[in-house]
Amino acid sequence: MEIRSLAADDLPAAVAINNANVPGVSDTDLTRLTHLYAESLASLGAYDGDTLAGFSITFAPGAEYHSVNYRWFCDRYTDFAYLDRIAVRDDYQGRGIGAALYADLEARIGAEWLTCEVNLRPRNDGSLRFHHRIGFSEVGQQETDYGVLVSMLAKRLE
Repeated sequence: MEIRSLAADDLPAAVAINNANVPGVSDTDLTRLTHLYAESLASLGAYDGDTLAGFSITFAPGAEYHSVNYRWFCDRYTDFAYLDRIAVRDDYQGRGIGAALYADLEARIGAEWLTCEVNLRPRNDGSLRFHHRIGFSEVGQQETDYGVLVSMLAKRLE
């Protein structure tokens, strides 16, 4: 498995991977994901040869992105990167791809904090356990305008 910058040609595959992982991530379409990709600080892909096995999209402060969760971190942190979404193809799950995407991202971003959110309602226990295991702590909770309660997570980077 190789982690590298997500190729624009792979965005249709990323949409399919993303939407197969709802409600862990919000659904999207190619137009929206193309916008997120263009605004991102880092968009990474996990590649098995030419096959996109998973991806992540991360934003720096000041991005043209209107997510209520991203804005929550913008209001509280100055030096951070916000991991908006990470998703892995079903047939590649359980192989450490998510952890590899996080590790590569942490090495690239140069921010003091890596932030994200995980659903508390509907509850995503697997993701909560994963994030706590790799060093994230809850720094707040937010009831979103789309009816989901989320745990706001942050990890201080070295």
